[in-house]
Amino acid sequence: MNHINTVQRYQDYRSAIHDLLSTTVRSLAEEWRQGINQESRLRSLEQIAREFPFISTVYRLDMRGKQQGETLISPDAQGYSTNGDGADRSHRPYFKQLKSHAEYAVTEPYLSINNQALCLSAISQVIAIDGEQDGYIVMDVDLKKLISFFMGDERQRHIEPLFKIVYGFISAVLFLVVGALLWQAAGQLIPVLGNTGQVATEQIFGVVIYLTLALAIFDLGKTTFEEEVLLGKDVFRHSSTRCTITRFIAAILIAISIESLMLIFKAALNADHALLMSATWVMLPAVGLLIGLGIYVYLGAKAEKLLLDASRHES
Repeated sequence: MNHINTVQRYQDYRSAIHDLLSTTVRSLAEEWRQGINQESRLRSLEQIAREFPFISTVYRLDMRGKQQGETLISPDAQGYSTNGDGADRSHRPYFKQLKSHAEYAVTEPYLSINNQALCLSAISQVIAIDGEQDGYIVMDVDLKKLISFFMGDERQRHIEPLFKIVYGFISAVLFLVVGALLWQAAGQLIPVLGNTGQVATEQIFGVVIYLTLALAIFDLGKTTFEEEVLLGKDVFRHSSTRCTITRFIAAILIAISIESLMLIFKAALNADHALLMSATWVMLPAVGLLIGLGIYVYLGAKAEKLLLDASRHES
């Protein structure tokens, strides 16, 4: 899942995510209040981190926004440092945002300077046993892990590297096929260019056929590599699947249209009416496929909008 998909998923379920984080950070504040020392608090954090794997770090601030003690880092978090005792965090957005809220606040997504991952921060007041406010507790979470946990696709996140390897291999094989087709096209094109006499029409059409197939297969391999390996298609968004199908069908449409156009040229050159009818029959499926694709894109976009509106209304 790339950053764009992560932010889109966050926007879809923003209210529910904020509710979950506010409840979690207040639970951490309660655990911190009851903790006897740093060791007991660390054990509490490890226990909560096993239940909520999206938590990256937890640390405490005094009333002025200065950190007290080292940063507690989740075992699965990477790129963070425990050094932070005495650091002034009063300028952080979550601390300023808390001033306009009564008990807790949750930030919008931001890029962490530690590991360049999309993160959220949640802050809550810590109330001492005597009922007086005793500073704040701050929780940093990995947004991608949070959404995976929230959507229940944690298993997919673990197996996703294997899928990328398979898709990468398939894309490489498709590119090899494209190279073979281009080699065949070059093999037929070179004699045509070197022939100063009359050039056979079949040779030219043969070159165009090889190039058309290479174009269609290359576009398929490029789409697969971009969306499945580089970008990481979001399978929970209908627009991702719709985009893949659209690009795949568009490549087929281009190939069929070029083949039909070549048949029309060939029929015109040879004055072959039977071949012209064949070209017309080849073009008809392309027209039907184009109409069907347009209906699919329209209905798919409309259905996704209805689903998103319904999910936002529920949240």
